[in-house]
Amino acid sequence: MEIQRTLKPVEFIFTTKEQGEGVGAKVRRYIGGRHIPNLDPFLMLDMARVKLPAAFPDHPHRGFETVSYNLQGEFLHEDFRGHKGRLGPGDVQWMTAGRGIMHSEIPSSYDEESIGFQLWINLDKKNKFCEPRYQEIKKENIPVYQKDSSFKAKVISGEVLGVKGPIEAVTPTYYIDFTMDRGQKYDHPIPAGWNSFILVYKGKIAIQDDESKQVAEGQAALFELTEGEEQVIRLQSLEDQTGLILLAGKPINEPIVQGGPFVLNTKEELMQAYSDFQNGVNGFEGANTWKSQNRKMMVKRQ
Repeated sequence: MEIQRTLKPVEFIFTTKEQGEGVGAKVRRYIGGRHIPNLDPFLMLDMARVKLPAAFPDHPHRGFETVSYNLQGEFLHEDFRGHKGRLGPGDVQWMTAGRGIMHSEIPSSYDEESIGFQLWINLDKKNKFCEPRYQEIKKENIPVYQKDSSFKAKVISGEVLGVKGPIEAVTPTYYIDFTMDRGQKYDHPIPAGWNSFILVYKGKIAIQDDESKQVAEGQAALFELTEGEEQVIRLQSLEDQTGLILLAGKPINEPIVQGGPFVLNTKEELMQAYSDFQNGVNGFEGANTWKSQNRKMMVKRQ
């Protein structure tokens, strides 16, 4: 007997516009902007298109995790503790900033555009001051569920039809990249009490068995937060090779006090974060005087 599962109600569908970020970079802000100021536990989600000399130069973080997922081109990463990385197409870097990180993110080319997502995930109070760590996953090590060429799911965090993602998330999170041909359908279960969201970066889909609820490239859909029982997000591709991201997360339900790159629980903690960074203490030792090597690439080509 087939189990009938309830479709998750759609709260609204919206269209994003490009805006400036970093130095000369352009992003589409899906979370953290006027449509969705935050979506507990998610603080921000940008899709960036950038090439040199534009970049995201030296900047600090405290109190949350950043997830960088690259679609095209290459980003170079460097931090004040000497860690360096190279994020190629399909690669993921899951960085827990914890008590403090100072780093830079810079595209590697003047000619090829680097395209990727950056997601900020909040940390609960007991983990906000943990030691920083990285989980860097190359494209070939990201598990993929693939029925055939018409349906593919890259599982960064969470699970799709028995295929589990490699990331150990501090905050329980689903992060899945789907590629679907026209006519393909898929139901993804969302735990009760979790926030959930999809965005389309290529093509077009219909959601929740409703042809009037279509989400196209540059658009996103937010689903209602519901309690009681697991519900599903039903995806139906309307074009070949449609690409979309599904995000879901368990809310932390704690106060959020944010000042730029610092996310804490109280105003006092936020002011302490600014002080710690300015004075180079409590996790920011040396950060206030550190300069990345990658920043030298940010010069206009003659």
